[in-house]
Amino acid sequence: MKMSCLNGTTISLSCLKLAFPSYSSSFQNLPFRRTIKPLSAALQTSPATSPSTTKAEDQGARSHWKAAIDFKWIKDNKEAVAANIRNRNSDADLELVLQLYDHFFNLQKEVERVRGERNAVANKMKGKMEQSQRQRLIEEGKNLKEGLIALEEDLLKLNDKLQLEAQRIPNMTHPNVPIGGEDSSMTRKLVGSAPEFSFPVKDHLELGKELCLFDFDTAAEVSGSKFYYLKNDAVLLEMALVNWTLSEVMKRGFTPLTTPELVRSSVVEKCGFQPRGNNTEVYSIEDSDQCLIGTAEIPVGGLHMDSILAETLLPLKYVAFSHCFRTEAGAAGSATRGLYRVHQFSKVEMFIFCRPEESEHYHEELIKIEEDMFSSLGLHFKTLDMASEDLGAPAYRKFDVEAWMPGLERFGEISSASNCTDYQSRRLGIRYRPSEAPVASPKKSKGNLAPPLFVHTLNATACAVPRMIICLLENYQQEDGSILIPEPLRPFMGGRSVISRRL
Repeated sequence: MKMSCLNGTTISLSCLKLAFPSYSSSFQNLPFRRTIKPLSAALQTSPATSPSTTKAEDQGARSHWKAAIDFKWIKDNKEAVAANIRNRNSDADLELVLQLYDHFFNLQKEVERVRGERNAVANKMKGKMEQSQRQRLIEEGKNLKEGLIALEEDLLKLNDKLQLEAQRIPNMTHPNVPIGGEDSSMTRKLVGSAPEFSFPVKDHLELGKELCLFDFDTAAEVSGSKFYYLKNDAVLLEMALVNWTLSEVMKRGFTPLTTPELVRSSVVEKCGFQPRGNNTEVYSIEDSDQCLIGTAEIPVGGLHMDSILAETLLPLKYVAFSHCFRTEAGAAGSATRGLYRVHQFSKVEMFIFCRPEESEHYHEELIKIEEDMFSSLGLHFKTLDMASEDLGAPAYRKFDVEAWMPGLERFGEISSASNCTDYQSRRLGIRYRPSEAPVASPKKSKGNLAPPLFVHTLNATACAVPRMIICLLENYQQEDGSILIPEPLRPFMGGRSVISRRL
């Protein structure tokens, strides 16, 4: 059965089992006929849904989890939040959120008032009284109980709606972030220069064909468009890139991980990857609450979900290897051909949990790690401070790295690094307990411990394998059609220095 992301056709996991035998055991416990489709399709309401259904409701009910959103802060900073929504070109409805919050706040007070009256009636009935008076109290208590049940049900429904709408509000934005679309992004750094060739330059597709490195045609028959087989030295190059990247990042104090590649849809949502209609990037498993990951950021983000960490453990630094799956809905054109934009790829991801006051420092550390590694490979690249409209909902600030790709005759994105502040941790429930409570803090936890605070989370791509392969093939091509292997990778390629034609 073929898969096409753009028209919504689904594929059976049994097909995945055949196409990827090394992962077949991961799917043995799943029903044979389960299918993969974009998450938005799995969350859509029935065709009978009223046309008046809100955008948030169109994404499906998610009342099973709540984000620790600071509604009072949002209300007190209404103008700043509204400007942020405009600057990010977000469709969040702040006015609706504030209306729902006021309604919720008033209804909550009414619930407390009725509950207090009911308790007062119950206390009165403990004393001695005439039977007629007791009967009146019984009736009054019964009416109060029924009214309280109805109010509490309304409060729960209102809270669910408030959460659905509020979760669409994006993170706040760093004051230095350029305002506008992608074209407004600012260059932070330019490294190296484009290589000069004395012969006609080939793109990675032509080089890969001549060196027998890829097979897109067979993959299209087996799996669908935008899939591929790596062959021969391309396989060794992928392994070399992954192992070299892991070793370099681990030297900087990161703990290595491999992650689950199926996660619950709620974890995807808590990390800020909201399903967006037919353009969702997420594959979901039909008749389940599981999704294929688009990045290891999601399972690593969930690693400490619903926990309170000791401050002495921070920062927690992880480097994770995983396969990633993306629908790439709407992606087309010559600029996305070959390995540049595919549905499945290998990636090494960095992730940090830290104290709030340290997140900007670690954001700079992450981008420096990326720049150091790309410089050591001899790439010509630029680092961008991405504009407000190009930030995902979780990102407070995002740096992208774009490397020169001679065959494509342009810079192409190879990496990014995002500071998500407490956006994800408020949804994932990840906090830490300070070693000492602030001197003037009026809040005390059990045992006079300092109250827990939300951690900040950061993520950065250390190596997106397909795009790194593009860079290496196109920048290091030789006139005879061979490819020089950058020196840092040679120990991970068995000491070889060249990829050449097979005889």
